[in-house]
Amino acid sequence: MTHRPTDRNGTDRQGTGEVWLMPVFVAEAGHEKALQEALRALQTQSRKDAGCLEYTVFSDAQRPGTFVLFEGWSRDEDLAAHNEERHVKDFMKEVSPLLAVPFSVTPLAPLQ
Repeated sequence: MTHRPTDRNGTDRQGTGEVWLMPVFVAEAGHEKALQEALRALQTQSRKDAGCLEYTVFSDAQRPGTFVLFEGWSRDEDLAAHNEERHVKDFMKEVSPLLAVPFSVTPLAPLQ
């Protein structure tokens, strides 16, 4: 069985130059709720950005205070524009003191 990636509308996404990322955020002890709220706000705003295919934050069920973001962009240019948005820059300043370690970003690619 072959799975071809599709967007929310069922449109074929394979080979389109999309960008998929998985950032991971670990809260400093005592800052879990503040980080969660900041991520929730970022999720709401970022879903409106041009080229956003997916932008969902998950809580790691096995590691309290750890949050995983799954994001997809139509093109590199859309991701670059997103990173220049005021809500992203404000988020980066706001969460820096809330993190136990700098957040990591893993680029993802669908299996062919």
